[in-house]
Amino acid sequence: MICSLLALFSLFSPAMAAARERTFLMLKPDAVQRGLVGKIIQRFEEKGFKLVAMKYMWASEELLKQHYADLATYPFFPSLIKYMNSGPVVPMVWEGQNVVKTGRVMLGTTNPVDSAPGTIRGDYCIQTGRNIIHGSDAVESAQKEIALWFKPEELVAWQSAANSWVYED
Repeated sequence: MICSLLALFSLFSPAMAAARERTFLMLKPDAVQRGLVGKIIQRFEEKGFKLVAMKYMWASEELLKQHYADLATYPFFPSLIKYMNSGPVVPMVWEGQNVVKTGRVMLGTTNPVDSAPGTIRGDYCIQTGRNIIHGSDAVESAQKEIALWFKPEELVAWQSAANSWVYED
């Protein structure tokens, strides 16, 4: 019994704090045009993640080409860049335990048809070309994307008063 309790306690150890990370999310022009910015931010806040940076901007073609460089060989690349440059976007950095993986689950799949109800894309989207949000797919890509969109001094380090109500450590 004691061994079981110790094993259970080890699941909630300070090692959990090591899993805290940052992710990059960007609300696309369709999210902005449809007035969904607040609703999407609310979902991440209610989950318990912490917003550490956010901008409202019209991204340049050059910045978008850098961001989507891994898609440059695909035939849809020019239309993607044109679309992403068609209106303002909201790039953000969120922090929390396993935020990259959890954030991707919250977004739903790239193709909204395959996204479960309750996910952002499952609730608000119909087509892949209007899937309203980008989210980093790995910690490494999050670090790269954050560095591309934000200067280090734009990332605000702060402690949420709700931290002890979200995390046990």
